[in-house]
Amino acid sequence: MTRLHTDVAVIGAGLVGASAALALRRAGVATVLIERGLCGARASGVNFGGVRRQGRNIEQLYLAQRAHGIWARLPELIGTDAEYVRTGHLKLARSQADLDKLVAYRDKVRDFDLGLDVLDRAALRRHFPALAPDVVGGSLCPEDGQANPRLVAPAFAHAAARAGALLLEQCAIAHADTQAGDFLLTAADGRQIRAGTVINAAGAWGAVVAGWFGDVLPLQVKYPTMLVTEPLTRQIGVSLGVEGGGFYARQVARGNFVMGGGYGHALPGDRSRPGPAALAELGRTAPAILPALARASIIRCWSGIEGYFPDKNPVIGFSATVPRLLHGFGFSGGGFQIAPAVGEVLADMALDRGGLLMADRFSPARWTR
Repeated sequence: MTRLHTDVAVIGAGLVGASAALALRRAGVATVLIERGLCGARASGVNFGGVRRQGRNIEQLYLAQRAHGIWARLPELIGTDAEYVRTGHLKLARSQADLDKLVAYRDKVRDFDLGLDVLDRAALRRHFPALAPDVVGGSLCPEDGQANPRLVAPAFAHAAARAGALLLEQCAIAHADTQAGDFLLTAADGRQIRAGTVINAAGAWGAVVAGWFGDVLPLQVKYPTMLVTEPLTRQIGVSLGVEGGGFYARQVARGNFVMGGGYGHALPGDRSRPGPAALAELGRTAPAILPALARASIIRCWSGIEGYFPDKNPVIGFSATVPRLLHGFGFSGGGFQIAPAVGEVLADMALDRGGLLMADRFSPARWTR
């Protein structure tokens, strides 16, 4: 039986876990990054790819601003820009009431310097003529953007490995226990990892991992539905969302539209399938916002697997019951942009360096029992 000893074991090699491992290695901490499948193959790699700050709960904007600086440094951090571009994010209003909400949000987050510009119908038409004429207005965050999710999380994991982290893929943990003040993680193939600190970055399975140690968290698993069209002529450069949710879209450099909305359902073996009702609703909504999509062919559709908390905020922080157990999961469909900052914060907390203002707002203590 192989037994590894490390300072920190990170469970989950998605974007949160991989960025935590990289930050720990940059601080010189012995780290094992554990992934039961392949790094970045779950929600981190199959999400929409929007890198947005606009529209977040105000509690998350501290993290979002920290992450904004990290995204700008991707080439030096992980060796690739992962197709990250600051195209801008435009949140659309389909009614006057929705436009009023966008104005109220702009005023509420003014201190965060997002540069939000609320556009009325006439201004929207001048700047974005491809949009349907009955869209009432929108809010533009010019420095938000988009990236290729299939590239980002694996690049962080491999950067962590190059920095000295031990990356264990295809390593499913079957049993977890504590031993003489440390954690003892046993994989299904018999390998064991003994660690002084454990970071639970297991995404949609984060509540299951928390449960190994007696932490009970009300995580709900959902299956976002997404699709991609054939390449089209250039229609719009910004990433799109809609006030109230239900639809998001972006056109990549190759011309394809990536879009999503609604949820699918689970399949055996921790898999998921897009929802027929969600796909039908996308078929109605997309051309009502971008008329050019009315006759576009869909070339692929898929579904992710994500964890949602009742207040749509994640848990980030130490277990309320188990010393040196850190949780970082439950991003409720909005974790892609903030994940690199969350990883750094978890590393800071593992190193007892603080790292997040107002961290108690995300503490697992608000739900654990």
